[in-house]
Amino acid sequence: MNFNEIATVAGKPGLYRVLKPTRGGVILESLDSKKSKLVVGSNQRVSILGEISMYTMTEEGASPLEEILKTVEKEFQGDLGIDSGADADELRAFLKHVLPDFDEDKVYPSDIKKLISWYHIIREFAPEVLEETSENTEETPTEE
Repeated sequence: MNFNEIATVAGKPGLYRVLKPTRGGVILESLDSKKSKLVVGSNQRVSILGEISMYTMTEEGASPLEEILKTVEKEFQGDLGIDSGADADELRAFLKHVLPDFDEDKVYPSDIKKLISWYHIIREFAPEVLEETSENTEETPTEE
Protein backbone atom coordinates (compact mmCIF):
# COMPACT_ATOMS: atom_id res chain seq x y z
CA MET A 1 0.00 0.00 0.00
CA ASN A 2 1.11 3.59 -0.57
CA PHE A 3 -0.21 7.10 0.06
CA ASN A 4 -2.09 7.10 -3.26
CA GLU A 5 -4.20 4.17 -2.04
CA ILE A 6 -5.33 5.89 1.18
CA ALA A 7 -8.16 8.43 1.19
CA THR A 8 -10.13 10.63 3.53
CA VAL A 9 -13.79 11.50 3.07
CA ALA A 10 -15.07 14.96 4.00
CA GLY A 11 -17.40 14.77 6.98
CA LYS A 12 -16.32 11.26 7.99
CA PRO A 13 -13.65 10.45 10.57
CA GLY A 14 -10.74 8.16 9.86
CA LEU A 15 -8.94 7.00 6.76
CA TYR A 16 -9.97 4.60 4.02
CA ARG A 17 -8.22 2.25 1.62
CA VAL A 18 -9.28 2.78 -1.99
CA LEU A 19 -10.52 -0.58 -3.29
CA LYS A 20 -11.81 0.23 -6.77
CA PRO A 21 -13.62 2.89 -8.73
CA THR A 22 -17.25 2.49 -9.77
CA ARG A 23 -19.33 4.31 -12.35
CA GLY A 24 -20.62 6.82 -9.84
CA GLY A 25 -17.77 7.02 -7.34
CA VAL A 26 -15.40 4.72 -5.49
CA ILE A 27 -15.49 1.76 -3.09
CA LEU A 28 -13.53 2.34 0.12
CA GLU A 29 -12.61 0.15 3.09
CA SER A 30 -12.01 1.71 6.50
CA LEU A 31 -8.47 1.55 7.86
CA ASP A 32 -9.44 0.14 11.24
CA SER A 33 -10.14 -3.22 12.80
CA LYS A 34 -13.74 -3.25 11.50
CA LYS A 35 -12.74 -3.09 7.80
CA SER A 36 -16.20 -1.77 6.91
CA LYS A 37 -16.82 -1.00 3.26
CA LEU A 38 -18.25 2.28 2.01
CA VAL A 39 -19.42 3.34 -1.45
CA VAL A 40 -18.78 7.03 -1.95
CA GLY A 41 -20.62 8.83 -4.70
CA SER A 42 -19.35 11.65 -6.84
CA ASN A 43 -21.24 14.16 -4.69
CA GLN A 44 -18.94 13.50 -1.70
CA ARG A 45 -15.44 14.94 -1.49
CA VAL A 46 -12.75 12.27 -1.35
CA SER A 47 -9.11 13.32 -0.96
CA ILE A 48 -6.17 11.01 -1.65
CA LEU A 49 -3.40 11.38 0.94
CA GLY A 50 -0.73 11.39 -1.76
CA GLU A 51 -2.22 14.65 -3.11
CA ILE A 52 -2.49 16.50 0.22
CA SER A 53 0.15 18.99 1.35
CA MET A 54 0.63 21.58 4.10
CA TYR A 55 1.37 25.25 3.49
CA THR A 56 4.95 26.36 4.09
CA MET A 57 6.91 29.59 3.80
CA THR A 58 9.33 27.97 1.34
CA GLU A 59 9.68 28.74 -2.33
CA GLU A 60 7.49 25.74 -3.23
CA GLY A 61 4.73 27.01 -0.91
CA ALA A 62 3.76 23.57 0.40
CA SER A 63 5.21 20.30 1.66
CA PRO A 64 3.60 16.94 0.76
CA LEU A 65 1.81 15.14 3.59
CA GLU A 66 3.74 11.97 2.74
CA GLU A 67 7.08 13.66 3.49
CA ILE A 68 5.75 15.16 6.73
CA LEU A 69 4.40 11.82 8.00
CA LYS A 70 7.65 10.04 7.11
CA THR A 71 9.58 12.73 8.99
CA VAL A 72 7.30 12.25 12.01
CA GLU A 73 7.91 8.48 11.86
CA LYS A 74 11.68 8.89 11.55
CA GLU A 75 11.80 11.41 14.40
CA PHE A 76 9.35 9.87 16.89
CA GLN A 77 8.81 6.21 15.87
CA GLY A 78 5.27 6.17 17.21
CA ASP A 79 5.77 8.03 20.51
CA LEU A 80 4.68 11.57 19.66
CA GLY A 81 4.27 12.72 23.25
CA ILE A 82 1.16 14.59 22.11
CA ASP A 83 -2.32 13.58 21.06
CA SER A 84 -4.88 15.25 18.83
CA GLY A 85 -6.66 16.67 21.89
CA ALA A 86 -3.77 18.97 22.86
CA ASP A 87 -4.19 22.74 22.91
CA ALA A 88 -3.33 24.93 19.94
CA ASP A 89 0.07 26.09 21.25
CA GLU A 90 1.24 22.52 21.86
CA LEU A 91 0.05 21.48 18.40
CA ARG A 92 1.91 24.36 16.75
CA ALA A 93 5.08 23.57 18.74
CA PHE A 94 4.88 19.94 17.60
CA LEU A 95 4.50 20.89 13.95
CA LYS A 96 7.25 23.52 14.25
CA HIS A 97 9.57 20.72 15.39
CA VAL A 98 8.61 18.49 12.45
CA LEU A 99 8.11 21.15 9.76
CA PRO A 100 9.96 24.30 10.92
CA ASP A 101 8.86 26.48 8.00
CA PHE A 102 5.11 25.79 8.05
CA ASP A 103 2.84 28.79 7.39
CA GLU A 104 1.29 29.62 10.76
CA ASP A 105 -1.39 31.80 9.14
CA LYS A 106 -2.68 29.08 6.80
CA VAL A 107 -2.19 25.89 8.85
CA TYR A 108 -4.85 25.70 11.57
CA PRO A 109 -4.80 23.64 14.78
CA SER A 110 -7.51 21.42 13.26
CA ASP A 111 -5.11 20.58 10.41
CA ILE A 112 -2.42 19.54 12.90
CA LYS A 113 -4.98 17.44 14.81
CA LYS A 114 -5.81 15.60 11.56
CA LEU A 115 -2.10 15.07 10.89
CA ILE A 116 -1.62 13.48 14.33
CA SER A 117 -4.78 11.41 14.07
CA TRP A 118 -3.93 10.17 10.57
CA TYR A 119 -0.37 9.34 11.68
CA HIS A 120 -1.70 7.11 14.47
CA ILE A 121 -4.15 5.34 12.11
CA ILE A 122 -1.49 4.75 9.46
CA ARG A 123 1.06 3.58 12.02
CA GLU A 124 -1.38 1.02 13.42
CA PHE A 125 -3.07 -0.26 10.25
CA ALA A 126 -0.65 0.48 7.37
CA PRO A 127 2.86 0.98 8.83
CA GLU A 128 4.54 -0.03 5.57
CA VAL A 129 3.64 3.32 3.96
CA LEU A 130 5.74 5.18 6.54
CA GLU A 131 8.92 3.30 5.68
CA GLU A 132 11.53 5.18 3.70
CA THR A 133 11.85 3.85 0.19
CA SER A 134 15.02 4.48 -1.71
CA GLU A 135 14.77 5.47 -5.34
CA ASN A 136 17.67 3.24 -6.37
CA THR A 137 17.21 -0.09 -4.68
CA GLU A 138 19.77 -1.82 -6.87
CA GLU A 139 23.46 -1.11 -6.67
CA THR A 140 24.71 0.40 -9.90
CA PRO A 141 28.37 0.10 -10.68
CA THR A 142 30.24 3.35 -11.11
CA GLU A 143 32.38 3.92 -14.14
CA GLU A 144 35.91 5.10 -13.60
